[in-house]
Amino acid sequence: MRRGAETREDISKRFIVRSFWIFGFFVFFSIILILRSSYLQVLNKDFLIHQGNLRQLKTVDIAAYRGTITDRNNKTLAISIPVDHIKIYPKKFDKNTEEFNELAILIEKDPNELRKSIQNALNGNKTFLYIKKNVETSISNKIKILEIPNLELERNYKRSYPAGKIVSQLLGLTSDEKGLEGIERQKGLEGIERQYDGSLKGVSGKKTVLRDRYKRQIENIEIIKSPQAGMDLTLSIDLRLQHIAYKALESAVIKNQAISGSAILVDVLNSEILAIANHPTYDNNKRRSMIPALMRNRAIIDMYEPGSSIKPFIIARAIETGDYDNSSIIDTSPVRIGSRNISDASDLGFVDLPTVLMRSSNAGMSRIALSLESDKLWGLMSDFGFGSYATDGFPGESRGQLHHHSEWGEIGKATMSYGYGISVTPIQLAQAYAAIANKGVNKPLSLRKNNQNEGKRIIKEETASKILKMLEKVVVDGTSKKAKVEGYRVGGKSGTVWKISGTGGYSNDRYRAIFAGVAPIENPRLVAVVLIDEPTGEFYYGGDVAAPVFSEIISESLQLLAIPPNENVIESVLLAESSN
Repeated sequence: MRRGAETREDISKRFIVRSFWIFGFFVFFSIILILRSSYLQVLNKDFLIHQGNLRQLKTVDIAAYRGTITDRNNKTLAISIPVDHIKIYPKKFDKNTEEFNELAILIEKDPNELRKSIQNALNGNKTFLYIKKNVETSISNKIKILEIPNLELERNYKRSYPAGKIVSQLLGLTSDEKGLEGIERQKGLEGIERQYDGSLKGVSGKKTVLRDRYKRQIENIEIIKSPQAGMDLTLSIDLRLQHIAYKALESAVIKNQAISGSAILVDVLNSEILAIANHPTYDNNKRRSMIPALMRNRAIIDMYEPGSSIKPFIIARAIETGDYDNSSIIDTSPVRIGSRNISDASDLGFVDLPTVLMRSSNAGMSRIALSLESDKLWGLMSDFGFGSYATDGFPGESRGQLHHHSEWGEIGKATMSYGYGISVTPIQLAQAYAAIANKGVNKPLSLRKNNQNEGKRIIKEETASKILKMLEKVVVDGTSKKAKVEGYRVGGKSGTVWKISGTGGYSNDRYRAIFAGVAPIENPRLVAVVLIDEPTGEFYYGGDVAAPVFSEIISESLQLLAIPPNENVIESVLLAESSN
């Protein structure tokens, strides 16, 4: 019995010892947990908050709204519309759900192809993947309803061009670019979008958002920095006139089986460009169909020899000297310079100055040019804007080429008088004709409304008036009768230029047809320049190919702008001729 009692006592003692150690163990670890909890919640509270924020709070960028571009009548030419980029996290994204198939349908992608893309992202250890960009909000709102884990919608803006192809080469386009803040913003790549990118683009903002365990944004916590919208831009372009110019140009290029064409319409009163069209063109809303050769604004960028359209400016210098006037008689017989013989298709003999321009005599123009002081002639050509930029920074604009008078020589001076050996752009030619129409005051052209550029008088008002009357005679009874506009007195000058061949000389079957003109003559309001490159149809002369385009553009534009017609055009023309 004693031995058995001792055994029970031993068992009891061992139980007590074990219970003590177990209790002590729990007490010890409870103290550790309390101390640890106190340390974390009191002494290291900021660390815990920071770690929680890392998992639930995120700072994201806010896209800035790019400024809107409008025409002079506030018709929208370029606008940013809200869209969403769809972003997923491949490692946690479940691509085997019913919601996944609905997602694929909404973003118009094959489910199997989408799964393959996600798998490729996984194989490449990508943290995230954009499965669709620029999704319209009507679609992204339906995607939100699916509540798909590990899918995120990022708000952005997409550029839209309501006028499409008729003004695309002027406006240019934008592309998405990762800015310093990490957000994709629209960056101007071409045209007006590039020229004024600095003011249009705006400044991105930042905000803090709360995310759930699926990394979906569920709440905006704080705006750290508000985005600044870009500035709006109002152009001088009149979309109605732009449509007129484009349609007339497109029809002429097709009819004459030409390579391309350009047309510019200028408001004489303020030197603002009302229309600037090119054909063929592209649609800057359809990025996949873009061809670099079609994106160039040829009216501003391309240089060409102007042919006879340059002659009025040579005559202007001749009149300015005081040695020439309307009654001056010019010998138009062939001019021999070294081995070069300059002659006309038919010998006109001795004719007065207006007839030299009306009949477009190269021999007569050569004699006039050779009689002028080279430095003074070069100075006036420079004042008209040849050899200088015509805009205030349009991307890729050409200055043309006006050689210094010290490089001319007799043959260079003579050939320049009828448009060879000098290169101009259509916009330069438009500016020069606008100076004549503006009573001899040259005012830089503008692509923005409310042009405040100061003008500079370069020829006398009397000289400008005489040139305008000569230009009217060119249309009434000269080489450009197809430029006539019913009900209005108009004037202008055509040009037909051989193109340079691949061997360095001039081609004998490839031409450029040009016409530049003013309307109405008695009180000029509009100047238009038309260039048709390499017409291959029945006609190729500027008076046959480009002049009719001028007539169509000017006729519709004058009517749209409510510029009243002359009561009796024929009598006005006769009166103008008699005043000469």
